[in-house]
Amino acid sequence: MRRAGPLPSAHPGVRSTEGSPVSGNTLVEARGVSIAYGSKRAVDDVSFIIPKGRVVGLLGHNGAGKTTLMKALVGLAPALGDLSVLGLDPGRQRVELLESACYIPDVAILPRWARVDELISLMSGLHPRFSAERARQLLQRTSVGLKDKVRTLSKGMVVQVHLALIASIDARLMILDEPTLGLDVLSRKAFYEMLVDEWCDGERSVLISTHQVEEIEALLSDVLMLNEGKLVLSLSLEDIDRRFVALSHDGAAADRMAAAHPLLRYRVQGGSAALFDGMPPDEVMALGQRVRPSLVDLFVALTRAPEMHRKQEA
Repeated sequence: MRRAGPLPSAHPGVRSTEGSPVSGNTLVEARGVSIAYGSKRAVDDVSFIIPKGRVVGLLGHNGAGKTTLMKALVGLAPALGDLSVLGLDPGRQRVELLESACYIPDVAILPRWARVDELISLMSGLHPRFSAERARQLLQRTSVGLKDKVRTLSKGMVVQVHLALIASIDARLMILDEPTLGLDVLSRKAFYEMLVDEWCDGERSVLISTHQVEEIEALLSDVLMLNEGKLVLSLSLEDIDRRFVALSHDGAAADRMAAAHPLLRYRVQGGSAALFDGMPPDEVMALGQRVRPSLVDLFVALTRAPEMHRKQEA
C-alpha cells in the first residue's frame, strides 16, 4: 500500500498536534485525550492524527491503554480532552459516527445459533450502509458457506465472517482490537489478506491493535505506540526508517557501542546490534554496519512490560 506523509509524534523531539491545522483528509484527531478509571489514568494526555488512506498499528503491552483508547474512539469510554472522529464527537454523536466507522472488539461474538445468510439479512436491516451483495462476494474468498451455522465454524472462520460483515459496510474508518487473537498462522494470514485486498483503498483508514507485530509490519503505514497510557511513538514507517538507526557489530566493538548510550542493545544473527534514536556520531557509525530496525526492536526499546516495572519498584 502506498505510504503518505508522517503522523505527528508524542515522542520527545517530534512535533505534536498542538497548534497544527486539521485538513479535510483527517479522520481522527486527538488532542490531550485522557481516560481514567477511578484514580488510574488508562490513557494519559495523548495527541495524534490519523489521515485518510492509512493502516495504523496500535502497539503496547497488555494494560497499556490500547483497548480503552479504541473504545473512546467509538464512544464507549468517556474521554477528557478534544477527540474528533470523522468530524464527530464520539460521546455525543455515537449513533451517527457508527454509520461511517466500524469496530471489532477483542471479544467480538457472533450468535452461535445463526446461519451466515441470516447474519447477512440481519445486518441489512440494522445498518443503512451495509451491502449484502458485497458480503456474499467476500465470503466467496473463504471456505464458509452461506447456510453454515456459526456453531459449526472454526474460530478462524468466525473471524473471517465477522470481517466480511464489517468490511461490507460503506465506512471510512475500521477499528480492530486484536482481531486475530488465538488464530493459527494460516487463519491470520487469510484475515490480513482479505483486509488489505478488499477494504484498504487509499481513502479509508484502519487502526489495528495486535500482538503479532512481525506479521503486520509489512501492512502498516504508521505506528502509534503506548506505554503505561502515554503515547511514546507516533510516526510513519518511512520516518521510522529515517529517524532510528540500528548498527550491527562484532563483539570487539561492544564496549564502545555501549558507551554511546543506545536505546537498545540486542542480539542479531552473527553478532550484536545497537539501536539509536537519531544518527550517532561518525566514530560510532564506523564501528558497525547499518541495518533496518524492526518494529519489535523499537517496541522493546520504547516500552517495558508492566511486570518489569513492578519488579523495579519493589
